Amino acid sequence: MDRRGVLTGLLGAASLMPGVARAEARTPGQLAEAFAATLSAHDIDGFAALFADDYVNHQVSAAAPSPPAGMSPKQATVGFFTARLKGLPDLKVSTEVVVAADDRFAASFVYEGTQQGVLLGVAPTGKRLRFTSCDIFRVADGRIAEHWGMGDIAGQLAQMKG
Repeated sequence: MDRRGVLTGLLGAASLMPGVARAEARTPGQLAEAFAATLSAHDIDGFAALFADDYVNHQVSAAAPSPPAGMSPKQATVGFFTARLKGLPDLKVSTEVVVAADDRFAASFVYEGTQQGVLLGVAPTGKRLRFTSCDIFRVADGRIAEHWGMGDIAGQLAQMKG
């Protein structure tokens, strides 16, 4: 096989893995939009590809506790959002505001969906929910490397139980 054939094969393989190939080229601002877009598309594999393998989540709360032994912060974050998608199967996520500088971005995300599955331990209510989160991310090598944030867990629970 000549060099042209090898390059064509490599380019073809990269096109079969668009999330992985594009992740390296994403700016912090583009990552914010990809965060919302992958969740809105319910593309959990694409969502997981946004995070570095050595990702650190500094947000720990009763709703998002530290990962159990043997589970990485990346796996715990992907698991948390997988559960959110099951609880809100019509979930749509949008960005209200994104501020990006150097290797960091901050975003205010809006989550909207109908609770049709268990969410935060609450049985399905059929209620339409709208809640927000404010998050700060550090980016390294085109992927989310660290996260600090606050989600409106109290607001979600109030809407489900009210």
